[in-house]
Amino acid sequence: MKVLNNFLVMTLLVFNTGIMAETIKTGKSVDIVVYRSPSCECCGKWLEHIKNNNFIVKDIVTDDVQTVKDKYGVSAAMASCHTAIVDGYVIEGHVPANDIMNLLKTKPKVVGIAVPGMPKGTPGMEMGDRKDSYKVMSFDKENHYAVFNSYEGAQ
Repeated sequence: MKVLNNFLVMTLLVFNTGIMAETIKTGKSVDIVVYRSPSCECCGKWLEHIKNNNFIVKDIVTDDVQTVKDKYGVSAAMASCHTAIVDGYVIEGHVPANDIMNLLKTKPKVVGIAVPGMPKGTPGMEMGDRKDSYKVMSFDKENHYAVFNSYEGAQ
């Protein structure tokens, strides 16, 4: 019975991974759950960016976003104003949609990716032509950080 259960679990994992890969390849929508504060306007702008890039958003407004960050292992060094979950990965802050899609395509062994703080010019933080340089960082359970992608600023 245990062998049969293991076989079923492995079959489901392979099937689900295949569905996600096919979804990314064909441009079909990807489900994402976003936890955000009711008072943060830039979070709503980031949600629009994500929706415009083929994500189906489940928007959860909460007065206790810190509890969500703690649950999913987002350290203070990686923190921003909202936390999202997509295909088991954590997305923290104003991460561009193309970086999320790249994460889902490459499937690195990380907890997630983040844009720490709230840099001007990131999706949802647009302020005219002003754009800060910023990095999208990956992070793991041991709080090891690495640059996932970087963007040059413009003044």
